[in-house]
Amino acid sequence: ALRMPATLYAFDLLALEGYDLRRLPLITRKAILRKILPETGLIRYVDHFEERGEDVYEHVLRLELEGIVAKKADSSYRGGRSRHWLKVRADRSDDFVVVGFTPPKRGRTGFGALHLAAYEAGELRYAGRVGGGFSDSQLAEIAAELEALERPEPVFLDAPAPPGTGGKSAGHRWVEPELVVEVRYKERTEEGLLRQPVFLRLREDKAPVECEMPASRGSGLDSAAGSAEQAGEGRPGTASRSADPARGRRGTAVAPQLVFSNLDKVFWPEEGYTKGDLIEYYRSISAWLLPFLEGRPLVLTRYPDGIDGKNFYQKDAPDFAPDWIRTVAIWSDSSSRELEYFVCEDEASLLYLANLGTIPLHIWMSRVSELERPDFCVLDLDPKDAPFEHVIEIALAIRSLCQEIELPTFVKTSGSTGLHVLIPLGARYTYEQSRTLGQLLAQITVRRLPAIATIQRSLAAREGKVYIDYLQNRRGQLIAAPYSVRPLPGAPVSAPLRWREVKPGLEIGKHTIRTLPRRVRRMKDDPILPVLALETDLAAVLLRLQESLLVE
Repeated sequence: ALRMPATLYAFDLLALEGYDLRRLPLITRKAILRKILPETGLIRYVDHFEERGEDVYEHVLRLELEGIVAKKADSSYRGGRSRHWLKVRADRSDDFVVVGFTPPKRGRTGFGALHLAAYEAGELRYAGRVGGGFSDSQLAEIAAELEALERPEPVFLDAPAPPGTGGKSAGHRWVEPELVVEVRYKERTEEGLLRQPVFLRLREDKAPVECEMPASRGSGLDSAAGSAEQAGEGRPGTASRSADPARGRRGTAVAPQLVFSNLDKVFWPEEGYTKGDLIEYYRSISAWLLPFLEGRPLVLTRYPDGIDGKNFYQKDAPDFAPDWIRTVAIWSDSSSRELEYFVCEDEASLLYLANLGTIPLHIWMSRVSELERPDFCVLDLDPKDAPFEHVIEIALAIRSLCQEIELPTFVKTSGSTGLHVLIPLGARYTYEQSRTLGQLLAQITVRRLPAIATIQRSLAAREGKVYIDYLQNRRGQLIAAPYSVRPLPGAPVSAPLRWREVKPGLEIGKHTIRTLPRRVRRMKDDPILPVLALETDLAAVLLRLQESLLVE
């Protein structure tokens, strides 16, 4: 048999002759490693640069390498990813010709994304599309120019185009190749598309013919992540065609890092729903779900053998997770270490997590950028043995109370037995302030409906009443994401509702992985999406609440 020699490149030393070296500074561990390694052979020492990091980065850019890793020289060793080291990716920026655009969706103005191309051998060739990085004024300014440049057919060649790029009727509109934009991106995929593109600026000083197609790095990046990041309006992966479970079912690897497995395994025995059905549901609903996942630490509950099999809770991203899925390190007091949370921001990442057997998706109420300040307050109406009609009555009472004090509210099913009432905060207040607001609203509601509502946590003390849980408004506490599937018979889903739907006769069990995709196709907009953007003047709300109580 042919045997291939291998070389081990060593950059750290954790133990030596029975001594644990992990508490020593990194620079000391490396010095010991260098002393014990031979000068030649199959084990090679990996040196480092202590200074001139900017110069090293410039060399990485010229060599078109992926990036560099920076480590804190005096840091002790911690398993997994740590804040003591940082991966610095070598982003690229180039100029591209605008050859078309997609219409805006979901409240966005101007346009959705720009179709890009560049010249290769004298001909324009498609390079993908960019939807992120635009300010509101830029969206309006560029949209006005695009309207004046429209043409019926695209001008570029050999487009690996997503479904429906055949003309204006398919939702894609084409323009004369006169505008030039500068775009920052990670690299180009094997299909020649830009990966993670972000708009930087208009280049009015550059002619379109000067935009030459940049060379690919040849890094073999997966088409699922790559093509996913071409779609959408600044949210990578909202319409990926490569990440298609049907292709995986035929045994085709959708991407080097994204291969679907065991798609025919039954996850819901009574209904016969399979793992493939779960993945297809999340694919079909991704454009509606991803805004609620974007920027938030995500916790998985994995059911590798379906809802009747063993399951486990997973906060920490495993070491084998692909590099293109975003993670963030957050210190956990209970674990006495940093946990590496998934942050799911594109369709390819969502489908990867579903392929792990993830059924429910639980999210923080705050984003990584404002970890101590939640976007919304939640009141979880948990009936247990109480009739669901009481849940409806209490939800409407909370809404009525909030209308009195001019406080917006939104509602969704929990996907299990109750309802979640969501109150926007706009990341302006702490978790403690959010919990205090929730507690006041819950206490007043209980005072108004003492026969059916309670804030007593223990089952014995509830006396058959609906529990209004405001205690979830704490750092690190979780809520089932809107559109998240629940591991229960029937495959129910946490479904956003319009308040007019919250009335006697509401059946939350009818919202399932089979019915919800049809429901959203009929909806013009998401009824609870504003909860992510609205801000609340808490001081004014509390003043109005005090005045309302004085009237009572």
